[in-house]
Amino acid sequence: MKTEECEILIVGGGPAGLSVASTLPDDMPCIVVHQDREIGLPVRTSGGSWLDDVQRLGIPEDMYLPIRQSDAYTGGIGVTINLGPHVPVILHTERLYKWLAGLSDHKARQLWLGCKFTGTRQEGDGRYRSTIRDRDGRLREVRSRYIVDASGWHSAVLTSLGLARKPERLALGIEYEYPLGRNRPDRALIFVGDEVPSGYGWGFPTLDGTFRLGVGIISPDTDASPRQVLDALLETGLEQRFGLDLSGEYTTHGGILPSVPFEGRMLFGNVIRVGDSANFATPTVGEGIRVCIEFGRQLGEALGRTARTGRRWPLRRYEWRVRRRLQIDYALGFVVNRRGATFTQAHWNRTVERLGRIDPDAVAAILKSEFPPGKILRMGWHTALAHSRARLRRLRQRLARQGAASSGRPDR
Repeated sequence: MKTEECEILIVGGGPAGLSVASTLPDDMPCIVVHQDREIGLPVRTSGGSWLDDVQRLGIPEDMYLPIRQSDAYTGGIGVTINLGPHVPVILHTERLYKWLAGLSDHKARQLWLGCKFTGTRQEGDGRYRSTIRDRDGRLREVRSRYIVDASGWHSAVLTSLGLARKPERLALGIEYEYPLGRNRPDRALIFVGDEVPSGYGWGFPTLDGTFRLGVGIISPDTDASPRQVLDALLETGLEQRFGLDLSGEYTTHGGILPSVPFEGRMLFGNVIRVGDSANFATPTVGEGIRVCIEFGRQLGEALGRTARTGRRWPLRRYEWRVRRRLQIDYALGFVVNRRGATFTQAHWNRTVERLGRIDPDAVAAILKSEFPPGKILRMGWHTALAHSRARLRRLRQRLARQGAASSGRPDR
């Protein structure tokens, strides 16, 4: 069995692993192991994000599609969501991932495609000896000083070393991709309620001139499969209810995300986790590419410094930054996640009605799982104000009905 030496082994060629490689020192030997035969394919994620974030990350304009109208539906209720300055975008994930991979093409980085990480062990000198199976079934070994676990929800490296377990609660998603047809090229929608148990559905256009319709559910909160849920929805006349054109042949995509509470530990000796292995996807809507890129880049810089100097503080600072940014926000977001999973249709009716009224910052905060103290206070104020207005409206309606009823009675 051939053994190759490198300083850093990155397991996973998604946005997190590729971003780590992009900011490592140019001359630092690195191997990225990716199980698929091509970067970015097959499609495993919807690619939702936000305009301000993708611009801040320097993602080229030809890799995302801005959404100008966002609608929400449940039962017979439909509202347009006012997001104000918060513009959603749909990323072209294949194009984006290839661009991310190209950022490290000039470095001492090898990219092994169609290769599966099968296990690792730590040797007496502290290095890790990992086994990789290539596309032809041949086994190869890699000895590395560090391993980055960017393997997704499997947490393949940490699981192999007995440092973590695969999550017991998972978000399972499926999408059907149709020709764009008569669908608006700048409108997206979400739908919730009893028809999507313990989850939600979505529809949006893409840069390829197609339209994706999908659902995501949480297992084991529901026994239904996402395909069963989506097929059942299509049989209920969803196309007419939401004003969609779903004609033509479609292709299918699927993906899995962890749906468990965020844990702040990123470092396990010389094994570091990032991306979905670290549960970076937002707990509210499972959107995390921007988070994976941002912290993947930070990890690459920190790991490069630590590997150069032998000092641990850059990696500890990376862990501290992740905790500072995500720990509280994701804890609050997970409360929303768990509560939403138990909603009845009546709960969803009230929630969707409120989405059409509450402050745009509050809606964006919930969708992005970002809850800074000032924003929480504003959310509380605007929510209380919305409740007060609704109560006042109901009171006026009740008084009007009482007045109308009493107007026909003779005075006593």
